[in-house]
Amino acid sequence: MSGELVLVRKGAYYDSVTLMRVSRALTELPGVAAAMVAMATELNVAVIRDLGFTVPEAGPSDLLIALRAADPDAAVAEADRRLTGFQPQETAAEQPPLTTFSAARTPADLVLVSVPGEHAFAEALDAIQAGLPVMIFSDGVSVARERRLKELAEEKDVLVMGPDCGTAVIGGVGLGFANVLTPGPVGVVAASGTGAQQVTCLLDWAGTGVSHVLGVGGRDLSAEVGGLSTLRALRLLDEDPATELIVLVSKPPSPEVARMVREAEERLRTPVVRALLNEGTDLTAATEEALRVLGRPVPEWPSWPAWSGRTAPHKTIKGVYSGGTLSAEAAQIAGQGDFVDYGDDAYTDGRAHPMIDPTLRVEALARARDTDVVLMDVVLGHGADPDPAASLAHAVARTPATVVVALIGTEGDPQDLHRQAAAFREAGAAVFTSNAQAARHARSLL
Repeated sequence: MSGELVLVRKGAYYDSVTLMRVSRALTELPGVAAAMVAMATELNVAVIRDLGFTVPEAGPSDLLIALRAADPDAAVAEADRRLTGFQPQETAAEQPPLTTFSAARTPADLVLVSVPGEHAFAEALDAIQAGLPVMIFSDGVSVARERRLKELAEEKDVLVMGPDCGTAVIGGVGLGFANVLTPGPVGVVAASGTGAQQVTCLLDWAGTGVSHVLGVGGRDLSAEVGGLSTLRALRLLDEDPATELIVLVSKPPSPEVARMVREAEERLRTPVVRALLNEGTDLTAATEEALRVLGRPVPEWPSWPAWSGRTAPHKTIKGVYSGGTLSAEAAQIAGQGDFVDYGDDAYTDGRAHPMIDPTLRVEALARARDTDVVLMDVVLGHGADPDPAASLAHAVARTPATVVVALIGTEGDPQDLHRQAAAFREAGAAVFTSNAQAARHARSLL
């Protein structure tokens, strides 16, 4: 018998990526009209209510299962089966360390923290006190706590990457969202995950590899944090014999911190190319400058024009982005328009990042008008959606707007960059591997 239900599982925590996958699997089942399995954050409760469900009393640490199906009990059973599949079944002898403190006493070179934001500070603190560098993938850590972690890291002589550090590459090993990159002479210090991915992917297209990518968190160059991790990362890369050139990637830093970083650069033996968006450059231009400093040729960046242009008079640009720095760069180049970074904390609270979960951007494409130019990024690599074109290209084909895609990736990425480009082009989009070139093309359509 058809019907709907909303179940509350008190204190049952699962990460947002797991819940997104379970929700997607349930939605694809025969007889299921709507399904959402999510933690009961304020945003998720609002989304479930928008789907027409009545939500019982629940808190952010509770699990919600909302279903509208021909047989809701069977759908719940399937949800439970899939959730059980994500629970590790380990024997006592195989039980891993239960805390960062205990894990740090085993042989380790680095700690990766990816827990709900309210718990990330304590775990990172344990790692630093054990004398280990730490990458904090989690967001939701206050600026004051970030500053405290980085001050302690200075005392312990270790690096803090993050909080909200989405991308790092250490000795060829990618952490978080990471593209498949050729090893090479360029080290990257990045207060921007997608900014670092754009620069390193273009370097890869140019046949120039990367030694390390040290993410420092998007707030590191703010006045409150003082660039503590950036300064340490610059020193580390300067001491690395495999690094011949450093690229510093960031959104606009605090003027005082920018001065401090400039003075630090002058003390380094390794040359530094700055990719700072408030200095009249863009990420593609900075990459080209890095290639020239290394004495290497600048290639023509690959692009795929749309099969046919839509004829409606274009009046507005809408930016539908998953990367904050890419969105800021596009807005700077376009000079006008409404740009939204769906990777911002306001949109990721209790749900997967838009590089994994396309839902919010699919909805944004559906709201676009025939007078709009929609400019969007699609970021490939490990950790990202295994096939972003499967959902986004269909949304591109359905929207009445003209779509321009910045496709950030390398030929080694598991999603198959050329297949992704072909799918978006067939859906009607123009595709560029350079976000700056995509933004200029979008501007030219007005």
